[in-house]
Amino acid sequence: MTLAQSAPLPGPPADLDLGPLAALAARAFPARAGVPFECTPMPGGASTRRYFRVRLGPDTAVGMFVPEGSKAEEVDKGGAGAARWPFLEVRDLLFSRGVDVPAVHAEDTARGWLLLEDLGDDTLAAFLAAHPARKHELYVRAVEDLARAQAALSKLPERSLVGSRAFDEDLLLWEIHHFREWALEARGVVLSGEDRALFDRFAAGLAGRIASWPRSFVHRDYQSRNLMVRPAGGLCWIDFQDALLGPRVYDLVALLNDSYQTFDRRFVEARLDDYARALGTGGARDRATLGREFDLVTVQRKLKDAGRFVFIDRVKRNAAFLQFVEPTIAKVRASLARLADDEEMRAVAAMLARVLPG
Repeated sequence: MTLAQSAPLPGPPADLDLGPLAALAARAFPARAGVPFECTPMPGGASTRRYFRVRLGPDTAVGMFVPEGSKAEEVDKGGAGAARWPFLEVRDLLFSRGVDVPAVHAEDTARGWLLLEDLGDDTLAAFLAAHPARKHELYVRAVEDLARAQAALSKLPERSLVGSRAFDEDLLLWEIHHFREWALEARGVVLSGEDRALFDRFAAGLAGRIASWPRSFVHRDYQSRNLMVRPAGGLCWIDFQDALLGPRVYDLVALLNDSYQTFDRRFVEARLDDYARALGTGGARDRATLGREFDLVTVQRKLKDAGRFVFIDRVKRNAAFLQFVEPTIAKVRASLARLADDEEMRAVAAMLARVLPG
């Protein structure tokens, strides 16, 4: 449910049958029988999902159309499509553990439709653009919400979809090479034999190191466009259908090294302190470990993101994310600099400086 920050699109599309959505709205709001059905397209993000604001008199909802709702949207290793939509299964799991998620008014998954609670247009990113003074308050809440959710989700139901998927070594390695394939090679930067060997060693080592850590619940894209601000200041999670198991800091990296936001280092360190307190980690050594894990996952995640933004442009013909490629690589460079006591990280930092001067 990631919504880009732009004006609503004019008129419903002619290529999509909105009859099932109208039927869902009638079922969800029976008191509005006879009231004209209004439907306005809403802007979307990088996925194939499409959104529509539905209005029946004073009642509103959001229709979500998903062409292949049973399949994961991000690359995963969960096998064939699930019997139930991942969005619905993960949503019910989160709700059962006290996480704020959108209500589902009605569903017709056979035809690709859900009717969801209308959360308005205030993503955390949009809200802070209008109310920058509330950044500290809302990011403290986001970090503490994440820590509470991880604790609440430490034990998953038997046969949980989330428990069947993980950031294992293969998936982490694939994501790192996604950067090489798209942020480098697709843009005409071909590594020399020596640099390619260095990159391959680095990728294998980093993927193996992260995969060896204990795993917890991971939203997978816990960032400012996937948190909706409630009128009372609470944060509602969206876009959680690709949740899986992975390192505890993965969602912290998505949030605090968000490609769509810029924070000074003091702000990031303070939020890592908030997370450590909320999770109950003890002592300076644990906090130092948390910070190092954060930088290592930043290198992995942000390399992948930079490659993904180019992939979205070249394959999905959506150039809106290209503006974030260089800022995202800059976040990788900053973390590599903090990891300069590691010889391989120093070598990769030097290679990136040579092949992508910036």
